[in-house]
Amino acid sequence: MEEYQFSQGKILRCGYTTGSCAAAAAKAAVVMLFTGERIDTVRIDTPKGITLNLEPLDVEFNISYASCAVRKDSGDDPDDTNGVLVYAKVEKCYEGMNIIGGIGVGCVTKPGLACPEGGPAINPVPHKMITDEVQKVMTANNYTGGVKITISIPEGVEIAKKTFNPRLGIVGGLSVLGTSGIVEPMSEKALIETMYVEMNTQKARNNKNLLVFFGNYGEDFSRDVLRLDMCNSVTCSNFVGELLDYAVYCGFETLLLIGHSGKLVKLAQGIMNTHSKYADCRTEFFVIQAMFHGASGKIGREIYECLTTDEVVKILKMEGLFDVVMHEVAEKIDFYMQNRVHGKIKTAALMFSNVYGILGKTALADKLLELHVKKEN
Repeated sequence: MEEYQFSQGKILRCGYTTGSCAAAAAKAAVVMLFTGERIDTVRIDTPKGITLNLEPLDVEFNISYASCAVRKDSGDDPDDTNGVLVYAKVEKCYEGMNIIGGIGVGCVTKPGLACPEGGPAINPVPHKMITDEVQKVMTANNYTGGVKITISIPEGVEIAKKTFNPRLGIVGGLSVLGTSGIVEPMSEKALIETMYVEMNTQKARNNKNLLVFFGNYGEDFSRDVLRLDMCNSVTCSNFVGELLDYAVYCGFETLLLIGHSGKLVKLAQGIMNTHSKYADCRTEFFVIQAMFHGASGKIGREIYECLTTDEVVKILKMEGLFDVVMHEVAEKIDFYMQNRVHGKIKTAALMFSNVYGILGKTALADKLLELHVKKEN
């Protein structure tokens, strides 16, 4: 069953992630290994709640192993991985479930990423999808032994050279990605129009106080950690400038933006589109502020070379610079948000990390948070 999104009278077809491809290929391979019979389709469940029925390709199996591939389909959001074959080879072993990276799957060579250093660049959600789908088959076949699963993307060796992976310390291939299992069309125009529709809906409900997230991370943190009421929320993706402009146009009174540090710190430099293709200067701002407040050149370079903002935070805390630097970050975010809305509405931001929790808040953040606290029955 195909999934679609609608925008500006257009139908946009969704696709599925490399993580879904890997999980489907692994499940199909283990089914064929246990049954000794070829299958034409394999069914998997995605974290999005959508069920996929995918076709195993390039099938090989015998009594000792099974291998097949699933072709990536990015829907109406074509990217460099659209159409590539994601392979899984499954072999029986004595115990456990060992998921490793084969050709075209990158190896993590630096700390600070979601995957362990030295291991394959298979992100946590795809890793869990593979584990869950394979375990279903093992349980159904009363198999109590172990399996070794090798995920490969042969075209990934060349494609990875066009990505940020080498800079991030992922060498030799691509990352197996996906937080929902589904690729939703990322046309910028469509995403902005979708945001406007959400804001219009809030306006029609006479809501004057907007709660805004970049995406799933902010929504999850706000619901599960901050315990906020999500009824008045909208998603801005990367489009902070358009968000603020339209909020003024619609006549909202307040706007609270809650975001992961990797996105929100860009706003401290006046960057109003936070997609990495426009700007990726997260560590540079931290370096400047840290050195303004006494950090040595050596510490500045360590911060500059960090792969994630969580690594930056770790250094700032160790050097006793966290509070003063985050205060400066919050002040700059406040300045640029107010500058964009020309002081016509009250704005605030809260920056968080999945590792360290709340990192910083602008001046009005606590006051605006009170407007969105979930009321207990």
